[in-house]
Amino acid sequence: MSSHAILPRILGALFYYSPERPEVRALFDCLSELPDLYPWQDRYQIAQLSKHWACPDEAALAWQFSVLFEGQGKMFAPPWGSVYLERDNLLMGDTTADYRHFLSLQGIAFAGQQNEPEDQFGLMLLAYSALLEQENEMAARTLLESWLLPWAMHYLGLLQRNEISPFYAQLAEVTALFLADLQQQLGLQPEEKRMFFG
Repeated sequence: MSSHAILPRILGALFYYSPERPEVRALFDCLSELPDLYPWQDRYQIAQLSKHWACPDEAALAWQFSVLFEGQGKMFAPPWGSVYLERDNLLMGDTTADYRHFLSLQGIAFAGQQNEPEDQFGLMLLAYSALLEQENEMAARTLLESWLLPWAMHYLGLLQRNEISPFYAQLAEVTALFLADLQQQLGLQPEEKRMFFG
């Protein structure tokens, strides 16, 4: 696996998969190593953030994940890009269809167990990681500039302010720093899109 693909794969899995899965629980052991997994511009800040994670017991974290990422009633920070980019906050709207077409052109298809929109935040990080593993850097860059970054910082800002889970608020903070680093180091120019949520 490309060394640059490791961090987005870890972060993507934590945003996408329930912490009840043993392979996700195993990733918690990697959290203290985040400063070493990427050439951070401010390694000290990441080291401080990664030192202490507010990690509740498994049942509490599974409930927090369910509320924040699967939905129980009104969602504080929905994790799907179409909610932010579609005027009616629709899941599986035109933006999702366009993104699915982009993925298919890259030979990426997700076989989700549920009919999960491909523009789920964690799933998009996993797609980015997959493109890096394929050494398809142009498509990886396009994914960031056209599909993920236009709404990611808005979403992560909402998630950082959630009062349900300090763990996922901290994960959002670390991920926002990672994406900001990527944007600066790669000279990315995200498309400007209007937000229709939050």
